[in-house]
Amino acid sequence: MRVKTTVKEKQLAALAKQFREACGESKAEVARKLRVSAPSVFNAEERPELSLTGLRIRMIEACSPYKVVGPVFHLKRK
Repeated sequence: MRVKTTVKEKQLAALAKQFREACGESKAEVARKLRVSAPSVFNAEERPELSLTGLRIRMIEACSPYKVVGPVFHLKRK
């Protein structure tokens, strides 16, 4: 049985940081992998008030076994 977790948009920043740290990659490594700047990764994790939802979703999907399905942002196993 699949388990779906509903996540609010403001929680995506904390999840992106949590999954990046859990996968053992630095902000710079994730930035290179996603072809964005390191400050963008920092802002995506540390500044939830900024509109970086797309980057946060990409970070979660790159650093975790989850695929984010929106606009209500359900997490389900890939």
